[in-house]
Amino acid sequence: MNEFDVKASEWDNNPMHWERSRAIADAIYRNIPLTTSMEALEFGAGTGILSFMLKDNLHKIILMDSSAEMVRIIEGKVAETKADNLKPMLFDLEREVFSEKRFDLIFTQMVLHHVADVESIIDKFSKMLNIGGYLAIADLYKEDGSFHGNGFNGHNGFDVVELKGILGRNSFVNLSHKQCFIVNREVVSGEIKPFPVFLLIAKRN
Repeated sequence: MNEFDVKASEWDNNPMHWERSRAIADAIYRNIPLTTSMEALEFGAGTGILSFMLKDNLHKIILMDSSAEMVRIIEGKVAETKADNLKPMLFDLEREVFSEKRFDLIFTQMVLHHVADVESIIDKFSKMLNIGGYLAIADLYKEDGSFHGNGFNGHNGFDVVELKGILGRNSFVNLSHKQCFIVNREVVSGEIKPFPVFLLIAKRN
């Protein structure tokens, strides 16, 4: 059982998760011309909050996550709401290759900083997108490590210029980013600290 299996049952009880997803959804709506013919993938979907906010403007979304408990939560929500165009999928994209289909949009929020090999996952995104398809990444700007604190093995946010360089090397063009949210989080010292979140959008060339 991983840390997100443990967190799954309480995830939707945190108002900030809803506020952050709403801000990211609004930014996606403003910057990507979504249509009901588009097929999308949410990588690291968690409990699917963001996908539920986008589903009425897309044809189908696969909600991919490597946490069995997160996927179980999504399955319950999909059944309860009869959201027929949402398809939960238990899949570890970091360790496996997905070749079932290609997408018009891949989006992910606050997941990339947990991914060990960012270049590898961006390469996989590139191969999973149709030409002209969109990639939307919401994540933390570079920070001092206090967001997660000691013992975190991922990335302490991202230098957006460096991240754009990785995208450029993997057939992405029309790169743009804007701050879309601020997470106010208590750090180890007890201080409430602001952590800005960007939305980076790129197009598959």
